[in-house]
Amino acid sequence: MTMKKSNSEKAQLLVEALPYVNRFRDKIIVIKYGGNAMINEELKEAVMQDILMMKSVGMHPILVHGGGPAINDMLKKLNVKSHFEQGLRVTDLETMEIVEMVLAGKVNKDIVGTLNQLGGKGIGLSGKDGNLIRARKKYLEKDGEIIDIGYVGEVESVNKEMLDSLIYGGYIPVISSIGMGADGMSYNINADYVAGAIAKAMHADKFMLLTDVEGIFRDYHDKDSLISRMTLTEAEELKAAGIISGGMVPKVDCCLDALKGGVANAHIIDGRLKHSILLEVFFDEGIGTMIEQGNKEE
Repeated sequence: MTMKKSNSEKAQLLVEALPYVNRFRDKIIVIKYGGNAMINEELKEAVMQDILMMKSVGMHPILVHGGGPAINDMLKKLNVKSHFEQGLRVTDLETMEIVEMVLAGKVNKDIVGTLNQLGGKGIGLSGKDGNLIRARKKYLEKDGEIIDIGYVGEVESVNKEMLDSLIYGGYIPVISSIGMGADGMSYNINADYVAGAIAKAMHADKFMLLTDVEGIFRDYHDKDSLISRMTLTEAEELKAAGIISGGMVPKVDCCLDALKGGVANAHIIDGRLKHSILLEVFFDEGIGTMIEQGNKEE
């Protein structure tokens, strides 16, 4: 049975949060929204509440999302087969049309609808809106040969002025990971990299990746080995040593790229934990793994 907090305990929580409210007021925080937090309705609502709380105390959250499970469901319904190369979906023109329909349409508008229903001012965007995300075509290399994977892209540039006008106008941008190439075509871009590129372009104070793991471990099989805090240099050393490996590598790479681009702190946090964003932003202990500039003693 869950014990109710006393009034003094509730007050203490507010007092603990106050320095962080003051510190991050008017700061930009980019959140990559994905994993189980997008699928579970209770977690989804908690994420939206967290973002609204941040906005209500003067922070400027920007939400970036993918939507792999929703894309898979739609491809299955339409009987369109797809396959992957090196973890990336090979995207022909038919698949790209479906990807854009799902990400920029259904998934994006569902998120915006939830935000607005809760009292926010969410505005849904794809990279094609206002030339928000200019993309270049991505190629893979295998055994010395170049592999064409279709309409898959990389971020070339971000329209910072457009996002500035929205966030300082009181809106919460919700951005799907679709970019537009110089050829006018749509390109599917990994949402982690889109979020990192936006964090870098916006000189964000925080870049947060919601995942389905607790953070970075020295030994994934030892749950007591979670690394709560590390520097950029330490992260590079752990990656070189193979301690950061597998699916965590691209997430850490996004964080490192954002940090090198001027973002103050990057966080990999467990989106399966209700209100994980608030716990990371507003309280002393935080959760997950924070990667920061400079030395921890500074």
